[in-house]
Amino acid sequence: YPAGRWLLRALRLPMGDGLVTVQYPDEKQQHAERFRYFPFLVYDGTPENLRCVACKICEQECPPKCIFIEPARDEQGRPFKAYGRPYPKTFDIDTSICMSCRICVDVCPFDAIEMDNQDELSGYDRAEGMLFRKDKLLKSADYFREIHPTEAAVVDQRLAAKAKKPASVEPPTAPPAASAPGTGASTGP
Repeated sequence: YPAGRWLLRALRLPMGDGLVTVQYPDEKQQHAERFRYFPFLVYDGTPENLRCVACKICEQECPPKCIFIEPARDEQGRPFKAYGRPYPKTFDIDTSICMSCRICVDVCPFDAIEMDNQDELSGYDRAEGMLFRKDKLLKSADYFREIHPTEAAVVDQRLAAKAKKPASVEPPTAPPAASAPGTGASTGP
């Protein structure tokens, strides 16, 4: 575009083949770190060590209600635990109605859900192809550090601070004993 070429000349930027044109199949567009597409679940080390504890906060806060979580439970209805915490049996996100608002990421107290930057998700099946199940949503914390290094550093610091907190809390001290009658201290008005 003539105005674009004029702007490039005015800013003394190199002229290219176009301002925003990318030869798509051969070249991939580079996204900024803040680019977000659909959420994914973060795990530490192995996929069994999910950060998600199936608290369902993201499911409740999701505006289009595209997240479905079912916690893993035993026969009596008690939650199963892995690595000392409960985990989801089912975690589904219907990306056909997800609006990539990032509310699920912001409300998660365990930093278990983050936004991906993978945007090539075309398919032929509109129903099942756009329903991301837990096995498709799982990605490692290393992957998160690779695509969002600045945000991952903040999350890692927050998780390290939580890990450093003492596990035991001192019991509260006993309240001061009330003075006995006739000792000169008044207890009321």
